[in-house]
Amino acid sequence: MGTLDGKVAIVSGAGRGIGHEIALKLASEGAAVVVNDVDEEPASRTVEDVVALGGRAVVCAGSVTEDGFAERFVQTAVEAFGGLDIIVNNAGYTWDAVVQKMTDEQWDAILDVHLRAPFRILRAAQPVISAAVKAARETGEPVPCRKVVNISSISGLGGNAGQASYAAAKAGVTGLTKTIAKEWGRYNVTANTVAFGIITTRLTDAPADGSRTITVQGHEIGVGMSRQLLDAMSVQVPLGRPGTPAEAAGAVYLMCLPESDYITGQVLVCGGGYVM
Repeated sequence: MGTLDGKVAIVSGAGRGIGHEIALKLASEGAAVVVNDVDEEPASRTVEDVVALGGRAVVCAGSVTEDGFAERFVQTAVEAFGGLDIIVNNAGYTWDAVVQKMTDEQWDAILDVHLRAPFRILRAAQPVISAAVKAARETGEPVPCRKVVNISSISGLGGNAGQASYAAAKAGVTGLTKTIAKEWGRYNVTANTVAFGIITTRLTDAPADGSRTITVQGHEIGVGMSRQLLDAMSVQVPLGRPGTPAEAAGAVYLMCLPESDYITGQVLVCGGGYVM
């Protein structure tokens, strides 16, 4: 018996890295998972990995910033698995520049993916959750505790040079989370933020000279941190190293456990003790 047996989860950005590990962790504990990625191929690989574990998962490919995506994401959970219990807003990327060199396009793109997209997904989920709660109360059934876990960063808590847009978006995630905690408490929904520190993913553990890039909406965006910078930051982590995607997923899982049913509106920092 898994701790999340019978639960249905949607996880954005789950084709790679931390999102992949979140999907595997939730599925390994019994949750059925709707796996999103902007590209169908990595999302399908995550589904294959879930199935190999004996779990259940389906793909919902597409950009979280597309009009209509949020409704399709939520509806996929309802149609495939009959409901929605866990929402993990994880999708995102960085497109860094100092303020004077940051374009409006860069600013808007990062705010869209990290803040507007989670808002839209939560807005789309509200009617589904509200209807399920109303139906349960009308029949006298207990209302299960549903979970919202929004992903933030220590950049959103302390700022970070070159990341005005990312830090602003991630700070906004905290405000969104705390508002959802207040608005949806009546539905027995908890909403919490997990803020990651230095986690080793393709967006961090790569050359920072543009030699490794990701393609987003036609733009080739350089990713990664120089080995010198990564080593310097790692020295400041009390645990002495960056975290792994599996460890990051573990922090999200904590907020999905029944044991966290009375924790809401909080920010959990998963950073090995690192403070910006």
